[in-house]
Amino acid sequence: MKQYVIYTRVSTKDQGRSGLGLEAQERDINLFLEHFSEEPWEVIGRFKDVQSGGDDDRPALREALEQVRRTGAELLVAKLDRLSRKVSFVSSLMDDPKVRLRVAQMPMADKFQLHIYAALAEQERDFISRRTKDALRAAKARGKKLGGLRDKTMQRNKAIQAKANSEAARVLKIIKPMRDSGETLAAIAEALDTMQVATSRGGKWTAMQVKRTLERS
Repeated sequence: MKQYVIYTRVSTKDQGRSGLGLEAQERDINLFLEHFSEEPWEVIGRFKDVQSGGDDDRPALREALEQVRRTGAELLVAKLDRLSRKVSFVSSLMDDPKVRLRVAQMPMADKFQLHIYAALAEQERDFISRRTKDALRAAKARGKKLGGLRDKTMQRNKAIQAKANSEAARVLKIIKPMRDSGETLAAIAEALDTMQVATSRGGKWTAMQVKRTLERS
């Protein structure tokens, strides 16, 4: 039976963008499983990060890769940039003999095609970044004031930070003993949701949120 480990990722900015949110990723993954996967198949693991694709140190991705290497399952992602925005990172995974990668939006792509796509995507992002910087520099040269309300923003950020520290101290009484006993970040997040312990924004817990809470201690 074909086995898959599913990995999804959103950053704070991505969550509001059409096509990059978790629902869109799940939709593409389900389409792949229903129409392009070998049969029979089963999903043996699901992992999710809320973190930038430029950061390769992601706890849920690390756990997903560990399961893939241990079981021989394929790592299934909706889009290649959900795995990473760095071609070097994608390339290193494809060179790993214990990691088999499938991309839902490119169901027939082989390793060579995925590598080329990752390289082109990185090149495009570099171009967009340079274009944005040049536009800001030109606007500044014309005397246009950039930014604004900095003092109010700093005060708001301090208030948010203070609230986050207070709530983290409360939740740490639950999280720290579980972590000390060897529970994974993902398992702790699932337990908090089961106990209906809300995050500071009233949402569900992720492995990254658990990690950041522990780092506040």
